[in-house]
Amino acid sequence: MTRTRHRWHRRTPGALAALVVAPALGVAALWPLTPSATGAGQLVRAHLNGVHGAELVALPQPDRVAQALVATEDSRFSSTPGIDPVSMVRLGLATLTGGHDTGAATLEQQLAKNLYYPQSDGLFSKVAEAELSLKLDARYSKNDILRMYLADVYFGHGYYGLPAAARGYFGVTPARLSWGQASMLAGLVQAPSAYDPIDHLSTGRLRQRHVLDRLVATKVLSPAQADTAFAAPLGLR
Repeated sequence: MTRTRHRWHRRTPGALAALVVAPALGVAALWPLTPSATGAGQLVRAHLNGVHGAELVALPQPDRVAQALVATEDSRFSSTPGIDPVSMVRLGLATLTGGHDTGAATLEQQLAKNLYYPQSDGLFSKVAEAELSLKLDARYSKNDILRMYLADVYFGHGYYGLPAAARGYFGVTPARLSWGQASMLAGLVQAPSAYDPIDHLSTGRLRQRHVLDRLVATKVLSPAQADTAFAAPLGLR
């Protein structure tokens, strides 16, 4: 037992060094090869104008979908530099130990993947997504990143972007979405088909409840407000 413990103590510094040094070397090597943040912003506009037939719009007030999205997908969004160090360390530890923790992707990482690497999950694309996320965060405000994300993300049924989804599902503008409707839309971005409230309402409602619980956990809503939102009619078209 003592000999095993000593071997572990000898290996631990090397493992921790690999955890820090290997990602840093990967970032340094691939940094020049990843797109610029300005290029990413231009690509968003090209996607919207040429592919989705939409354009970048200001976040509605109140921006309920944005708040629900942050609470559910990236609760440390406002304080991270485009990647979440906690998640990256967890991912590195899982890699070293043979685990399967993929690490939670920030909204910047999700945006980078949607723009440049939608069909790839390899190591190169993961590092490249992280690098582009850092560039996006350095170049754009958090508000602009949310605008780009909500303009480009797919909500199911052919609805790209928040305005199209709000009109398509509920017949309203984003600014007029209730908390119940906003939480439903925010839940769709992870898996639009699985949580589709038209074809899979019961599953979609479970996801909506999770989003509302996250809004409570992040102090955006009180438990009573979340319960009221969940009980309110959705008004699906």
